[in-house]
Amino acid sequence: MRTRRTGGEPQRLAVLDAIRVLAALSVLFYHYVALPGAWGEPTAALFPVAHRFAVYGWLGVEVFFLVSGFVICMSVWGRTVGDFAVSRAARLFPAYWAAVALTSLVLFTWPEVRSTTKVTDVVVNLSMLQGGLGVPHVDDAYWTLFVELKFYVLFALVVMRGVTYRTCVLFCAVWTLAGVVAPAVDDGLLSFFAMPSASPYFIAGIAFHLMRRFRPNAVLWAVVGVQFLLAQHYVRERMVSSLGQAAAEQTPVWPAHLIILLGFAVMAALALGALDRIRWRWLPHAGAVTYPLYLIHMMVGLTAIHHFRDRVAPVPLVLATTACVLVLAWTVHRLVERPLGRRLGAGLRRGIQDIRQGTPTRPTLAQLPAQPPAPDAERIPAGPAGHRRNQAVRGPSS
Repeated sequence: MRTRRTGGEPQRLAVLDAIRVLAALSVLFYHYVALPGAWGEPTAALFPVAHRFAVYGWLGVEVFFLVSGFVICMSVWGRTVGDFAVSRAARLFPAYWAAVALTSLVLFTWPEVRSTTKVTDVVVNLSMLQGGLGVPHVDDAYWTLFVELKFYVLFALVVMRGVTYRTCVLFCAVWTLAGVVAPAVDDGLLSFFAMPSASPYFIAGIAFHLMRRFRPNAVLWAVVGVQFLLAQHYVRERMVSSLGQAAAEQTPVWPAHLIILLGFAVMAALALGALDRIRWRWLPHAGAVTYPLYLIHMMVGLTAIHHFRDRVAPVPLVLATTACVLVLAWTVHRLVERPLGRRLGAGLRRGIQDIRQGTPTRPTLAQLPAQPPAPDAERIPAGPAGHRRNQAVRGPSS
């Protein structure tokens, strides 16, 4: 089984950036137009037409999970666990720290939609682990980041074992089984990592990448088919959690099923190479802004909407707020995410290298000589340098 990509870094797919942009804007559209909290009244009356579409914008999160499964599987071939951890930390944390700081500042200054009263909650949020500690999110949109972290932890097991076609398929099978069994046995730890409502999208994304990297076959199509059915099973539950019980009962469910079908169809077309002609130059730049946009748009934007709702008409206010958060997202990307990401990645790589060598870059106190050397004596070496152990990840199996 031959891969379509040989050597070097994976080729960037512009269509993935297009999917990210659509997913991010759909989530923004949902928060600004479908949710009534910032407006103080039902949004169906304010946006009689747009509201019918905005109530399904939460599905952008599911699309993000699909893309994440594809991208993570694409990026780990030939990498060690340390490389994987460094790349994820450098990618996620710089923009996230800036978003937490900015959102906290807004909520402390204008506690109109929601107030952040505990500085300790903000500090814990900087770790991105608040979802497992029972600490409130500074921004409700951050719940997806903890889901992503759990996916990374699970997929790190594949990287440790060696990333091959076989191990990826086995991982998909085991995770699918866990997602099916967890609700039945009601096991807390199993459900915590199985993530039954989210895992179908990650697993399908992995299978789609395997199709693209190697070739489609009956096994991979079966994996995708099972994940599609499982994803459809949880649609009603996700509608209730996103819209509330009353609103979910009044909202037709069939468009959500259709949107999920469309998302799987687009990813299938990507896996088969049908969308490779989409190479618009602006897409990578737009795609790079989607992560900071997702991080800052919700509470910052809803606070702005609440603050100006009595002075600006609804439609212009949504458009102006969207434009402002886009500018903020671009600023965070250029001034924080890119430079700090490079620095953080370089620092973490040096730390990983020290661990592999078995000795830190600088000598520890125990390694220093007990007595200072004589003025004409040669410098005593701090200690033998550890030999770097090569831990090569197995390449694609055929």
